[in-house]
Amino acid sequence: MDTSRLTSVADIPRLHAREQPNAVAVDFEGRITTFRELDEHSNRVAQGLIALGQKPGARVGYLGKNSDRYCEVLMGAFKVRSVIVGVNWRLAGPEIVYVLNDAACEVLFVGADYAALVENIKADCPNLKAVIAIDGGHPTWPAYETWRDAQDNKDPHQPIAADDDIIQLYTSGTTGHPKGVQLTNANYLAVLSSLTATGLADYTPSDVILVAMPFFHVAGVNVALLALMHGARAIVLRDIEPQEILRLIETKRITYAFLVPAVILFLIQQKNVHETDFSSLKNISYGASPIADELLLDAKRIMGCEFLQVYGLTETTGGGTFLPPEDHEPSRGKLRSCGKPAPGHEIRVVDGEGRALSPREVGEIVIRAPNVMKGYWNKSDATKSAIRNSWFHTGDAGYFDEDGYLYIHDRVKDMIVSGGENIYPAEVENAIFGHPAVADVAVIGVPDEKWGEAVKAIVVKKAGSSAAAAEIIAWARERIAGYKLPKSVDFIDTLPRNPSGKILRRELREPYWVGRDRRVN
Repeated sequence: MDTSRLTSVADIPRLHAREQPNAVAVDFEGRITTFRELDEHSNRVAQGLIALGQKPGARVGYLGKNSDRYCEVLMGAFKVRSVIVGVNWRLAGPEIVYVLNDAACEVLFVGADYAALVENIKADCPNLKAVIAIDGGHPTWPAYETWRDAQDNKDPHQPIAADDDIIQLYTSGTTGHPKGVQLTNANYLAVLSSLTATGLADYTPSDVILVAMPFFHVAGVNVALLALMHGARAIVLRDIEPQEILRLIETKRITYAFLVPAVILFLIQQKNVHETDFSSLKNISYGASPIADELLLDAKRIMGCEFLQVYGLTETTGGGTFLPPEDHEPSRGKLRSCGKPAPGHEIRVVDGEGRALSPREVGEIVIRAPNVMKGYWNKSDATKSAIRNSWFHTGDAGYFDEDGYLYIHDRVKDMIVSGGENIYPAEVENAIFGHPAVADVAVIGVPDEKWGEAVKAIVVKKAGSSAAAAEIIAWARERIAGYKLPKSVDFIDTLPRNPSGKILRRELREPYWVGRDRRVN
């Protein structure tokens, strides 16, 4: 579908309900939702949110594994001008409390896996007025289907402005608290058009799309919206399970998928991968980290489809650069690149004064595009720091080659990307620092063949104290999400710091990255 036909993302189910009402929109574990049903269900969700007192701009939380229900809630929220806050279910309880309170969520949809967690933290979320059990079965919270079906099937048709927030995703912050990224209707119309033009989502109604990435990630939301926008069939995956992905590719005749490189690695390591029928696959897109040359070549040989890389950020609604299938041929010499700017994107590499640099000169990557976020929710200073003169400063360092291909060289910020998850050292350091044996700590990312990068803690012990690595990791486990935990702990006598006291992470990282021209794995 041409996005020019859409006045807002809320039009997606409306248009397809008129033009192909009986076509399958979402297939989740055999539960089928047609476009007519998606339109009707989202109308009821919208009316239910109105009945709960949700005003335009109100934040609605969603804490649960991937499900067809998310698509209904998302579209219903769009229709009533509410803003969906996808809560990362991998976060620890205190981190979830922070997100819900920061967004001032009054309504929360909760999957059965997290009901007990929400029961324990609900008292710490004073704004929370209503909790709806997505999977039902809760003694006091209304079951989603019962709640939904009790509402009127009437489209509220609330006018949606281009600058209205529609989705708020949280990205880790350098100060230990995540930041809410405000993504608008205009942001999404722009990025859906751009990603379609790259070839990542050149879908037709006859295509079958695997929606595998979690919905609290921009990639998960984007692939679902792209599938629905084009009238394709979205096969929603609850969890990343390699065997289930292989089964779905074969039995559902998947044509397009977006996967992070770590998942591609898991797939080709399965014993039965050579017995899987991949003949339906047209394209696998990937992002979050570059793919290792050997992994790419093995995956292409086994799966027999095209591959396309994307580089983007939550703050750019997932848009940025793309490396098309033809540039994945080793003879092109571009495999270490993340490609050229996607349609509608201006990208520069600049020095500390904001001046554009020449090819091969390393500087900060900045992006200007209609899909750059409105800002960070309730964090005006952070917004001003990130968006300067309409350019979003990514915090990534890189360079262009003479052909206009972008290469990521290192990070200006200290963020670690492990298995597609963003991890900031400050969050992990804060969790470790309270251990009675820890005098000082720095956290860095080190190369990892499976996850791209792994979290490593460098610890200075207090005089006369003793602590094993496992003990420190166990201490942190009680305070932060499991994926943020250090995979290893090294002990040293003192941390290198500059005259102002800032830890020199680059010096700590250097021994682990020797011999690698890329300092982002």
